[in-house]
Amino acid sequence: MSKKTLEAAWARLAAHHKSVAARPISTLFAHGDRPAEFSATACGFLFDYSKTNIDREGRELLLELAEAAQIGTARAAMFTGEKINRTEGRAVLHTALRALDAEVQVDGQDVMAAVRATHARMCTFAEAVRSGAFTVSGGAVRDVVNIGIGGSDLGPAMACLALAPQADGPRCHFVSNVDGAHVHDVLAGLDPARTLVIVASKTFTTIETMTNAGHVRDWLAAAGLDPAAHLVALSSATGKTAEWGIPPARVFGFEDWVGGRYSVWGPIGLSLMLAIGPARFNDFLAGAAAMDRHFREAPLQENLPVLLALVGIWHNQICGHATRAVLPYDQRLARLPAYLQQLEMESNGKRVAMDGQDLTRHSGPIVWGEPGTNGQHAFYQLLHQGTRIVPAEFLIAARGHEPDLDNQHRLLIANCLAQAQALLEGRSLETAREMMAARGFTGDDLEMQARHRVFPGNRPSTLLVYERLSPAALGGILALYEHRVFVEGVILGINSFDQWGVELGKELALALAPALEGEAVPAEPSTAALVAHLRALRGEA
Repeated sequence: MSKKTLEAAWARLAAHHKSVAARPISTLFAHGDRPAEFSATACGFLFDYSKTNIDREGRELLLELAEAAQIGTARAAMFTGEKINRTEGRAVLHTALRALDAEVQVDGQDVMAAVRATHARMCTFAEAVRSGAFTVSGGAVRDVVNIGIGGSDLGPAMACLALAPQADGPRCHFVSNVDGAHVHDVLAGLDPARTLVIVASKTFTTIETMTNAGHVRDWLAAAGLDPAAHLVALSSATGKTAEWGIPPARVFGFEDWVGGRYSVWGPIGLSLMLAIGPARFNDFLAGAAAMDRHFREAPLQENLPVLLALVGIWHNQICGHATRAVLPYDQRLARLPAYLQQLEMESNGKRVAMDGQDLTRHSGPIVWGEPGTNGQHAFYQLLHQGTRIVPAEFLIAARGHEPDLDNQHRLLIANCLAQAQALLEGRSLETAREMMAARGFTGDDLEMQARHRVFPGNRPSTLLVYERLSPAALGGILALYEHRVFVEGVILGINSFDQWGVELGKELALALAPALEGEAVPAEPSTAALVAHLRALRGEA
């Protein structure tokens, strides 16, 4: 990639934005069939980005930016196993976990035989647990407790909630926070004799996970049970899992080319497979694999992940909007915003380019959100009338899973579409004055009341539509966002697959442990004062 060519593409985009920044988005609908022209369909999804200030010229300039960043070359490198994670010297092949019929090589070796073997072992084990053929101390497994953190928790926890209508296996629970309240509250009411415990840590050293796992092991032992009979490990550290007494048949490992936040497709997804069964889990993988094929084969101008990424680049780097709100109008996607926070902010929350030089423009945005309609009664006030513009990304299914509640689903759809329309159109001062005059207000009171009811509008949003939240649809949604993150990272010139920012705090936390025991004093004075105060509150001064 020519840096000069890329910078020229950025400059053309910036100049175009300057020329249209004051234009109302609504005026773009005056000519042609904008909803059709500024939307794309694939894999059962409709992505509508017509309610943005991207026009034909802006889209062409965004596509030129993607071409200048050599998206096609970078995409091919990822899918073929090149070591695109340069800071860690690793390939990035989470896509291989859902391409079970493919052939993928890393360092000249086909890696798919091992992927298929692990997947087959997972299916066999899941069927045994679900059928009752595999038992724990008290008989068939009734509850599953998944202990992990980050990608080892957010992915399966989000997916199990999302696919609850398909769940017909043991109940799945998730422990992540090292705060003892979390593990305490999850275990409360569970029968240890009927509980299977999954410890998810690639290295089997993650401090939060292993601390919680140690407590659960003690909980099992306190009930007079053999903890090893209840434990499963999702880890590649077979020596450490053996020290815990976990039989090799219940250890499911994965390679270093699967990053934590991209790992729900393999062994980290075991809890999901136990909940919904191998057949539906395979549908989940198939939905993601279909999006992978679309991403690899579709022209950039019709490519959903590319378009989603380019809209993100337009709003963040070009328009300067620092955040994006992910707003699923689907209660079972309540954890999707949190999942995407990690996926996007851990991936693209960087400050240096791939070559180690400081970035010359902002990297990834702040991602946040809640499901509708709850968010409407919480933070939509700021979306509609706040002084900052927050691009909104709506998601909606045409149908729910409860046919007897279809009227409520229609109301849900109406709310979703209405919010997007309100963000676009707003309400003028003139209209607000007419409303208040009709209510009997006059003079200064009328003007004051009217001004409180003005909505600036001209606030951008996108909408992702799908038929219903099935395993395949969820797989497609997650793969869509994974590839969006990849495309944005390539355009920004950063490594989306390391996370060094996670390490410093963990290192300092380990170093502070002796201070909290009174065995040392932190060198940093503010921390030292806080440690002393906390020890005093604990009666340990």
